[in-house]
Amino acid sequence: MTKLLAALVASMFAVSTAFAATHAGAPMAGASGAKAAASAPKKEEKAAAKADKKDAKAEKKTAKKSSKKKAAKSDKS
Repeated sequence: MTKLLAALVASMFAVSTAFAATHAGAPMAGASGAKAAASAPKKEEKAAAKADKKDAKAEKKTAKKSSKKKAAKSDKS
């Protein structure tokens, strides 16, 4: 029974050491790299939507100014 227990402990130690050696530092770097790559398109979409919103606001402001100028010119006539 003692030999069986010793063999079991030795094999578990060997497996855990081998696993640690092959995965040293890799899981976090790989996981965050994949996550960053997946979220990059979402960030681009948000930035594009924000820019579109800003452009629409600027166009609205310009249109409002031009309509005021037209109204002022028609009042002078």
